[in-house]
Amino acid sequence: MGLERKIWEMFLCVSVLALSASFAQAESYTLERAVKDAQVQDPWLIGSMKRQESLEALSIESGSLPDPSVSLGIANLPIDTLDFSQEGMTQFKVGVSQMFPRGKTLSLKREKLQNLSEMQPHAREDRNAQVAVTVSQLWLDAYKSEQTIRLIEDDRALFEHLVDVAQSSYTTAAGKTRQQDLVRAQLELTRLDDRLTRLRQQRDMALARLGEWLGNPSISLSENTSLGNLIPLSAPELIGASDLSQKLRQLSESLSRHPKIKSLDKKIKAFDSGVRVAKQSYKPQWGVNASYGYRDQTPMGDDRSDFFSVGVSFDVPLFTGKRQDKKVQSANAELEAVKTERALILRQLKSGYDAAEAKHVRLSERKSLFDTRLLKEMAEQAEASLSSYTNDDGDFAEVVRARIAEINARIEALHVDIEIQKNIAQLNYFQAGK
Repeated sequence: MGLERKIWEMFLCVSVLALSASFAQAESYTLERAVKDAQVQDPWLIGSMKRQESLEALSIESGSLPDPSVSLGIANLPIDTLDFSQEGMTQFKVGVSQMFPRGKTLSLKREKLQNLSEMQPHAREDRNAQVAVTVSQLWLDAYKSEQTIRLIEDDRALFEHLVDVAQSSYTTAAGKTRQQDLVRAQLELTRLDDRLTRLRQQRDMALARLGEWLGNPSISLSENTSLGNLIPLSAPELIGASDLSQKLRQLSESLSRHPKIKSLDKKIKAFDSGVRVAKQSYKPQWGVNASYGYRDQTPMGDDRSDFFSVGVSFDVPLFTGKRQDKKVQSANAELEAVKTERALILRQLKSGYDAAEAKHVRLSERKSLFDTRLLKEMAEQAEASLSSYTNDDGDFAEVVRARIAEINARIEALHVDIEIQKNIAQLNYFQAGK
């Protein structure tokens, strides 16, 4: 038993130390730092750079001539004696041949692969913009839960005060307080505790998802955070602009510079080069060959002259209906498909921006309503109901409802502020090419 107790105590000590170390290693992240760290640590970017490196290497390889062919052989060797010097036509031959691709095939293939490789920097820029949106939303989700917890914890004292007021009024029988009022007050306090537990669960889940992007399982949020200018709007002049035609022109120009569209522009250039590669199939393919034939001396010892041969070969693409024509047709179809993809992505970006802008306008209206009227009126209603109750002129249930409504309004106002920041992050993504 003594040994088992020592082992158990050692285990507890190790567990406490490990837990303390995990808390000690917890890092505090501002939104800006979280976005930058997530972008730096994104393994997708490394894969993109490797794809670009691969395509650049292939472009160099595809622009090179094919290797020449070398042939070695013995020609016209008599089979009766296998004597190399018996016949005058017997010779040892060395030949070299070189094929030349059709037209400008090499340079066009290299151009196509080079354009495909140049897609990757724009793809990485788009990825960084997407990561900024994703990490911002995860950070803001955790921040929303954390700030909601603080609001409820601050207001929990009000419900504790209500319980005390109901308890005092009930025990002294000085007012109209009933036992069910006391139970109701305690019930709402318990429901607040349950709500806090659920919010802590949401916060911990958001922090865990955020930690995946940051490569750190133990993180916390910076306490010195103000929602005022947390995420600056990249193009504030476009929101609610009065000159619609100018706004549409500026938006169209901005979206056409979006990294996703730039990447597709490079892809279109690559497939356009593919069409020109296909058209080179109408041109002949040339080849050059040369050979040297060595002959031995005659049986009498006289020298024989060696042979040298040179020639040119080429094919003649006469029957193009089922080969070259279809090849060009296929390349043109692929090019048009990519152009259609670009138009579709551009339409999606425009639609996404319009939806995000409409949401921003309505969220701003809600924020103004909360700031100027709703929060103030909710607080006045709660104070009035409590004052009426303490003067024996009100219902306790109404006091509780008013307090709950006030807390919910303050929480909703916080959520509106955070949704505005999320919305700005989304709007900034559409302006990534600005």
